[in-house]
Amino acid sequence: MNSSKHLYPFKTLGFIGGGQLGKMMAIEAKRMGFRVIALDPNPNCPISNLCDELIVGSLYDEDSLMKLVEKSDVVTYEIEHTNTNFLKELYDKGYNIQPSPYILEIINDKLIQKKYLISNGFPTSKIYELDLSKYSQASERKHIIEDYNITYPFVQKARRGGYDGRGVFVLKTQQDLDKIIPSESYIEEYVDIKKEISVLLARDRNGNIKVYEPVEMIFAEFGNILDMLISPARIGEEIKERAKDIAIKLVEKLNGIGVFAIEMFVTSQDEVLINEIAPRVHNSGHHTIESCFTSQFEQHIRAICDFPLGSTHQHTPAVMINLLGEDGYNGRPVVENLEDVFSTEGAYFHFYGKTNTAPRRKMGHITILDEDIERAIQKAIYLKSKVKIIAK
Repeated sequence: MNSSKHLYPFKTLGFIGGGQLGKMMAIEAKRMGFRVIALDPNPNCPISNLCDELIVGSLYDEDSLMKLVEKSDVVTYEIEHTNTNFLKELYDKGYNIQPSPYILEIINDKLIQKKYLISNGFPTSKIYELDLSKYSQASERKHIIEDYNITYPFVQKARRGGYDGRGVFVLKTQQDLDKIIPSESYIEEYVDIKKEISVLLARDRNGNIKVYEPVEMIFAEFGNILDMLISPARIGEEIKERAKDIAIKLVEKLNGIGVFAIEMFVTSQDEVLINEIAPRVHNSGHHTIESCFTSQFEQHIRAICDFPLGSTHQHTPAVMINLLGEDGYNGRPVVENLEDVFSTEGAYFHFYGKTNTAPRRKMGHITILDEDIERAIQKAIYLKSKVKIIAK
């Protein structure tokens, strides 16, 4: 076997964004012997006390991005809302930015993303290139909907900037025409969903791929924010394999490098449809920290740094719940009933280190491991009812 030698620190990793995803990547990177630099507008962002250097600046500022790229061996994203055009220029000059900003360009505009899926033959929901925000009156919107022969319910999606429930609005009746999203958007058909699932996978520059078991996602009633994740998903083996196959072919088509999350719908007719693509580590993969041989965060670092991909074997079933800021509270976070987590067998508490809480802001998560998935779900439901993030 050929031997190799690596001078410490092995590489300098640059993260665009310093939120909780960056923090969890930084924890793995520091454990593995890498140097970490991050760019974020907030000097007290979650990654700030972990990285070797924090560049405080806008994720769209060219000077700040240039500084990050020049100081890093490889740059990656913690959040995809950044200056894609400038990153493409740097990528074309030979700077190592992964995944490619050309992939980011496809994914950041959800209409372009949908059209990419459709034109390349991937299963997804039907779309209409109709921007209801262009019409100021509900009567105008009603007229144009009738012209397109669109039936209720249907979904309006913002083309850019939407995440954690933002930028998605389901119009159930004509009365909802007064409440549309006031930004550039398009229309998707409403899908009769039996399950929402996600497939995480990693691909390296040599085309090697490792796939995690599909997970089941349950969303909060008040918005499109992940409330509970169940892994492995409670779906049949044939659907699991079909979902994995779709995800693999999509990331191969994109020529992606790193971890990708492919969110999907399983319809009432057992169709598997792609909903959205995330070109980064993702909320639907947090359970991998405790339940898999290789976490999504370590896997992403391996993929973008040209190290062998790790095993995605899940050794224990897992349930993950997000901890969101409670409604009516803003300020320094206070965690209620933290002792309940530590007294629950198989429960792991993660706090992101955000200095201020706000309603429905992601503040942390809890993962529960149990050989019996239904027992893990019951533990998660109990902890969800007890652990609350309020403010001082």
